Amino acid sequence: MFALPLTGSAEMRPLEVWQAGEFLAHLDRAREHIAPWVSPSFVAQDLAQARTVLRRYAERRAQDAGGIWGIWLDGSLVGGVMFVSFDTTLGVSEAGCWLEPGAQGHGLITRAAERIIDWAVEERGIHRVEWRTNAENVRSIAVARRLGMSRDGTLRQVYPDRAGGRIDLEIWSVLADEWRARQAARRDEDRRAAARRAEAG
Repeated sequence: MFALPLTGSAEMRPLEVWQAGEFLAHLDRAREHIAPWVSPSFVAQDLAQARTVLRRYAERRAQDAGGIWGIWLDGSLVGGVMFVSFDTTLGVSEAGCWLEPGAQGHGLITRAAERIIDWAVEERGIHRVEWRTNAENVRSIAVARRLGMSRDGTLRQVYPDRAGGRIDLEIWSVLADEWRARQAARRDEDRRAAARRAEAG
């Protein structure tokens, strides 16, 4: 199984059905934290439901219509990123994420999302990557901004919430040419930073 490094002690790799027990243990740590922000069908309550969630993404991946990758920090599953939808014919995909509270503050979601977006744009020809989030989820909105996305608008009261109200859904997106320009600017900045370090050393 491949693993992509995110930081010194964190890596990203596919999250598969056989890891349902580990996924459920992670959800037990994250449940209350992520439940207000993700689909109720994602927050599995038992092993059978955990297998169902991971099987659903495995089927999407088999159909080239999505996928899910876990993030491991110091050997423990702490969150992940996914393509909720992935349509190479239209050139449009929707990315998403989740993370348990103890893993916040390390930039893991931003790094992992960068990996899958870069793959989608450069390897698969995706033209538009969307990020849909509860309008009150300030952490998710901050990730969208860090990814260079633009806010397209808000779908008002589109879903019911757990308290009996309705959720406003913000739509953010980045286009392929915008993503490539962002990545090029980052590479230029990395080169300049390396040159400054070399001069100082």
